[in-house]
Amino acid sequence: MAKYKDAIDLYDDEGKLLKSNVTIDKISPLVNKGAAGIIDLTKRTVAVNLAGIEEALKTGKMGGKSNQILGRSMNCSVVKDCDAISAKIKDMVQVTDGDNTKITKIGGGKMLLVEVPSARLDAAATYDAASTSVAAATTYALIDQYKVGMFDGSYVKSAVWGTYPQTMDMQGGNVVSILSIPQNNEGLGYALRNIPANHAVMMTHRNAMQGAALCATFEQAGEFEMGAAIGPFERAQLLLYAYQGLNANNIVYSLVKENGKTGTIGTVVQSLVERAIEDKVIKAGKKGKSGYIFYETKDPMMWNAYASAGTLAATMVNCGAGRFAQAVSATLLYFNDLLEHETGLPGSDFGRAMGVAVGFSFFSHSIYGGGGPGGFNGNHVVTRHAAGVGMPCIVAACALDAGTQMFGPEATSKVYQDTFGQLDAFKKPIQAIAKGV
Repeated sequence: MAKYKDAIDLYDDEGKLLKSNVTIDKISPLVNKGAAGIIDLTKRTVAVNLAGIEEALKTGKMGGKSNQILGRSMNCSVVKDCDAISAKIKDMVQVTDGDNTKITKIGGGKMLLVEVPSARLDAAATYDAASTSVAAATTYALIDQYKVGMFDGSYVKSAVWGTYPQTMDMQGGNVVSILSIPQNNEGLGYALRNIPANHAVMMTHRNAMQGAALCATFEQAGEFEMGAAIGPFERAQLLLYAYQGLNANNIVYSLVKENGKTGTIGTVVQSLVERAIEDKVIKAGKKGKSGYIFYETKDPMMWNAYASAGTLAATMVNCGAGRFAQAVSATLLYFNDLLEHETGLPGSDFGRAMGVAVGFSFFSHSIYGGGGPGGFNGNHVVTRHAAGVGMPCIVAACALDAGTQMFGPEATSKVYQDTFGQLDAFKKPIQAIAKGV
């Protein structure tokens, strides 16, 4: 028997029906194999930049752009020897023959995508085990492959690990994870929310709806991890995930299609309210002396999901029209401001999305204006407060941006497209989750 009676139809980013009559418990990251697979791969998958290692060894530039060891050089054909190095890494990283260790060669051997066996993470307290085991194996594989002597071993180590342990993370290193180090998570359960918007944009190849879905998967799994989806709050988060992140009942797609050509934030408000009335989520209530109609709802959680889906649609209409990501903070604010004035009901996340928007516009436009929306994540002091519904809009806006940011997705996160973005779980999360029902 289903835990919740709410049933949805899942549509893809082209408005095509994928699955009908799905109860919302089936999309939970605790239950859905597609969502769980994305989270599992996020923790287990590490990219190794062999071309970067080769260049670092040759030039002595390692640990970041400003660090160079002058007079030191080592000519190693790391990319050419990628097969041998890959085999050595796999032999050391795998726990048993035939386990789920997997290494994928990318770009003719310029990059390796290593899926660490589950046993390593099962035996660990944190997800560090993936990056550290791959970095250590890569270091030893290079030393073994090129018969590096004891006095040059640390040189090879720096090319792989970067400035660690002088820095907490592998700054300037050539081993890359989707997840930031645990020390950068500013609260309990924030690991999956500590993924910059630009990373999700690149992993989904600048597809706004797929990017929003991937981000929503990270964000909502984070909400579960931090204890925000317990008891009655679980239904609220699942509805948010369904309607905003996964285009349930094709609401996001249809709102964008209806308003995409000539619409504005205001017309999306109109369309959303009409849809909510039609679906009997809200209805007209008492009329004030001025003639203003207060709308009412018997299901605030469902209304919240509709409001959040409308916020994403308005972002795509507005930022898509201008091809600028910078308008996302204003859209988050004024779509919900207009919606509250139109209905008398609370906006997305019961007003917290508006709160995020006010701080966000200051941090991305004022004293920190150079950062741009793409650098933000759900762990950030500004964007953390909306319960997983602010970041998907930011990802969609950055996917539609045509170069207005100082630090665009290609500048900060191209490696994530070339590596993690080659896996369908990350590239097409909507389909992966529908398939996992």
